[in-house]
Amino acid sequence: PRTVKVGIVAFAGSAQVAQLPTVNHDDLVTAIDGFQLQRATATGNAIVVSLATLFPDAGIDLANFGPQSRQRGVAIEQAGKAAPKEFTPVAPGSYTSAAIIMLTDGQRTTGVDPLEAAKVAADRGVRVYTVGVGTVDGETIGFEGWSMRVRLDEETLKAVAKQTQGDYFYAGTAADLKKVYDTLSSRLTVEKKETEVSALFALGAAVLALLSAGLSLFWFNRIL
Repeated sequence: PRTVKVGIVAFAGSAQVAQLPTVNHDDLVTAIDGFQLQRATATGNAIVVSLATLFPDAGIDLANFGPQSRQRGVAIEQAGKAAPKEFTPVAPGSYTSAAIIMLTDGQRTTGVDPLEAAKVAADRGVRVYTVGVGTVDGETIGFEGWSMRVRLDEETLKAVAKQTQGDYFYAGTAADLKKVYDTLSSRLTVEKKETEVSALFALGAAVLALLSAGLSLFWFNRIL
């Protein structure tokens, strides 16, 4: 729908917001055109950045994840700021104001464990719909003189979806991918009508166009 705002989070070795939510598709295309192919796939980071964008006052930060997180001090930019309010986990899938769609062609090779990130999403009731692109056996892709092997990790994508009460989809071709997004669009639209969803958030990696580079989409649709 034209009223749905779409934002972009790019992820490869890490993840960052590339385009804030907007209804201007030209801005989105410009952001995508600025992407560069990079090594590594940080799927967990992408989920964390998405959640941090959804809940900006919750204190969700990449520095709080991983085995060394408890040993880290407070970042300088966080010093003096009020601590996030105490959070009580809710039932997985119960947060009807947002959903995440993650599209990726490869295994996580760096960054936050996607299952750890999925646990945070589940605790906040945010569903993560995962879409796998590529082959389970893997393939080698080349670009500008270097090559890397990418392999679809269906097991993890299915686990992320299950943990958050989402669903997993496989898209082997561009046509399959379009069908998946048509299905998700219809499903989320129906859910919005049934539950009066006030916002939709989707995250994905546009790997068909960008090979191993990452693209995240998040949709906001505020009802005034």
